[in-house]
Amino acid sequence: MATTTGISARGRIALRAAEAAAWASRKAGRGNGSMIGGLIALKIDPGLMTQLGRGRRTVLVTGTNGKSTTTRMTAAALETIDAVVTQPDGANMDAGIVSALAANRTARLAAIEVDELHTPHVADSLEPEAIVLLNLTRDQLDRVGEINMIERRLRAGLQGHTDATIIANCDDVLVTSAAFDNPNVVWVAAGAGWAGDSVSCPRTGEPIVRDGDHWYSTGSDFARPTPDWWVDEDNLHGPDGLVLPLKLTLPGRANRGNAAQAVAAAVALGADPAKAAAATSVVEEVAGRYKTVQVGPHSVHMLLAKNPAGWQEALSMIDPTVDGLVIAVNGQVPDGEDLSWLWDVRFEHFENVQVVAAGERGTDLAVRLTYAGVEHTLVADPLRAIASCPPGRVEVLANYTAFRDLNTAIAKGATNV
Repeated sequence: MATTTGISARGRIALRAAEAAAWASRKAGRGNGSMIGGLIALKIDPGLMTQLGRGRRTVLVTGTNGKSTTTRMTAAALETIDAVVTQPDGANMDAGIVSALAANRTARLAAIEVDELHTPHVADSLEPEAIVLLNLTRDQLDRVGEINMIERRLRAGLQGHTDATIIANCDDVLVTSAAFDNPNVVWVAAGAGWAGDSVSCPRTGEPIVRDGDHWYSTGSDFARPTPDWWVDEDNLHGPDGLVLPLKLTLPGRANRGNAAQAVAAAVALGADPAKAAAATSVVEEVAGRYKTVQVGPHSVHMLLAKNPAGWQEALSMIDPTVDGLVIAVNGQVPDGEDLSWLWDVRFEHFENVQVVAAGERGTDLAVRLTYAGVEHTLVADPLRAIASCPPGRVEVLANYTAFRDLNTAIAKGATNV
């Protein structure tokens, strides 16, 4: 039974209003109601997040890519200690966080995904015990602006939480800069396949020099710290010679790095390292990402990507033996309406794969594929694009709203025939 201990009278009114709004949203078929419920609750009591977070041991997870996956892995690792509250749908701004915390007021642990821009004030409200910093790259420039601004804002925000353990990816120059001055940092070599946004030092403006895994800024002492945790193809390595098998269900080098940071965060809160590492393997899909669904005669594997770094990582997961590849791109507000980033993604390596450009901005994508020398067809509707592929296995790589809308269509029983 949920408790209202520590919740003010105004807060209790806010929670009841949120529950009513969420119920109405569900009845109207407008979704699960978590966002509208959280928005209404915060309108009534702006301090509700602080009240809901009081008494919990909280881990915040932020970064440009991998937040939802790492949060799910962190929650799984923390569950080896005690009950955990987290966002089931990845809603990572204030309303979604409040809704998640309100949904389970008895769990003493929380694994909370947070948008990069919201991290400083969410940390002020929840006083986290640990903050996981994954990576920082360009994303939705029309909403968030240049990535160096995000780094400076995170760096300043972390200075107000010197008691928190910062779990930071030392392979990412911008993340390292954000965490570098904090007294309690656990460094994780989680990988950084995309270096296009960190060619110069965010602190001095001098060039970043790379030598294998190591990097440093010329003219200063800012350089890659020695990692406390790192991964190889088979194992997770930790402090004091710790070596643990790391067998993940999710594909890709990036997800091994995500798991390493999740385990490091759970261990910082007292989890047994072996149990935490084993728990990350139970994560099979995250809000539809990585899942395989049958759509007519096609076995469809779903991948999500939202920015150049994410697209490059997702493209590396594409199985070259599949019968078809559908790439779907929209340009709605949640995606970022500026699609110039398409020209930063390396599409050139597709050979012997039937590629179909799809989505509301499929024509923009088709132009990019043409310049990349990728033979393709253009079918705007993603379901019809899947149908145009030969029967068998189809990979679908889509950005946020294209991915969301295709999942909705499939869930409603739409077919591609």
